[in-house]
Amino acid sequence: MPKLTHYDSAGRASMVDVSPKETTKRQAEASAFVEMSHTVLKALPSNKKGNPLEVARIAGISAAKRTAELIPMCHTVPLTHVEVTADVCENGVAITSRVTTMAQTGVEMEALLAASVAALTVYDMCKALDKGIMIREVVLEKKTGGKSGDYVRLRQGSKAKRASEKKDRLSRGGKKQSSTLL
Repeated sequence: MPKLTHYDSAGRASMVDVSPKETTKRQAEASAFVEMSHTVLKALPSNKKGNPLEVARIAGISAAKRTAELIPMCHTVPLTHVEVTADVCENGVAITSRVTTMAQTGVEMEALLAASVAALTVYDMCKALDKGIMIREVVLEKKTGGKSGDYVRLRQGSKAKRASEKKDRLSRGGKKQSSTLL
């Protein structure tokens, strides 16, 4: 089992020295799900604060760019691309973030923070209608590049469940709506 890297020999938290690492292309994808009632879903297009999905998308991109300010041992990473999507599903909003860099360390935390903040933003934009909205399943879906190699989440998790829900919905004639459609 690998050891935790954010501790020095005395057991104190420390930032990992990545200077010996090679600069390579690194990518990460994360997701989150915001579960809400059909009433709240129907109200998304008429939200007086603006389009919750578009605001969430922008919030997620901004969050990825500020990860090192919020998570103490994260490196400041030059991001070359950040993409956040927010898609309406039958029982909520599916958020996905994709982050890319050319750096000496990965962007998993940037992707996870982007998905988390986007989900929190959907909650903030809709909480007046229902305080019971749930944010769940914030997960790293995959990452590529770096010394530790590639990682892909096993499909038994949240994304597989959403894919199955999407397939069921589409087979009944439903459609997915993206943030730009609302």
